[in-house]
Amino acid sequence: MSDAVRCGYVALVGRPNVGKSTLLNHLLGRKLSITSRKPQTTRHNLLGVMTDQRDQVIFVDTPGIHPTKQRAMNRYMVRSATSVLSDVDIVVMIVERARWTSEDDLVLSHVARARAPKICAINKIDQLKGRTELLPQMEKLGARNVFDEIIPISALRNDGLDRVWQEVVRRLPEGPHLFPADQVTDKSERFMVSEIIREKLMRRLGDELPHRIIVVIENFRSSDRLVEIDANIFVERDGQKVIIIGRKGARLKSIGQEARHEIEALVDTKVMLRLWVKVKSGWTNDERSLRRLGFQ
Repeated sequence: MSDAVRCGYVALVGRPNVGKSTLLNHLLGRKLSITSRKPQTTRHNLLGVMTDQRDQVIFVDTPGIHPTKQRAMNRYMVRSATSVLSDVDIVVMIVERARWTSEDDLVLSHVARARAPKICAINKIDQLKGRTELLPQMEKLGARNVFDEIIPISALRNDGLDRVWQEVVRRLPEGPHLFPADQVTDKSERFMVSEIIREKLMRRLGDELPHRIIVVIENFRSSDRLVEIDANIFVERDGQKVIIIGRKGARLKSIGQEARHEIEALVDTKVMLRLWVKVKSGWTNDERSLRRLGFQ
């Protein structure tokens, strides 16, 4: 076995809702990236660092790549995802079992131009009756001559993830580790808190509304016994504000309770969480507003 120290960046890319964030969380063995059944849950590139003795893998969870004829926020997300492809050491493209769409073609067109080694992970195989159903898809993917490896997986069931890890590690370049062994992400607690709150909102609301929501942490005060957090939930219309608050504030209260429990596990102390819902018209299609709200 080689004694070389290895370290590299690994992009997790794919169309929306194929399981990139679920894959990251299960590879790391802990929840880092928020998840929901709604597409475009991930909005920012998120680093997840896994250090195993001499090997350090820096996974980059990216927003889903999709056509960008939509709002400024959608264009931002796609730019974020595609920009990493020229900088990483390995690309892992995630696709869905027995399903290929025009968005997968779009992702593949970006992936094919990357110079890094490429792995394709066919996700959600737990939903198949038998693995022989994958053979036509694997043959078609192999015929494209893009990928070095094609691996069937179920991120949710931890099936095939050991092989993904092995194939990634053996392609890592030699070099010093870039993060301490106990560090798991580059994001701050403030960012993680805002994402936890947004996840609870996405899971509670309808299909369209979550994409018109952003959470901004206004205050984050920490002491030995208590963390006090004030967070603004921005929406685009008054009607959306009413939906989030719910009858007599019941929905917002429930969302706050769910978020607080998870935040307390993150910061390992009691949390006082205060949520406000505010209207900021048209923020998802305004480049200046996006920059002010943290979309850089």
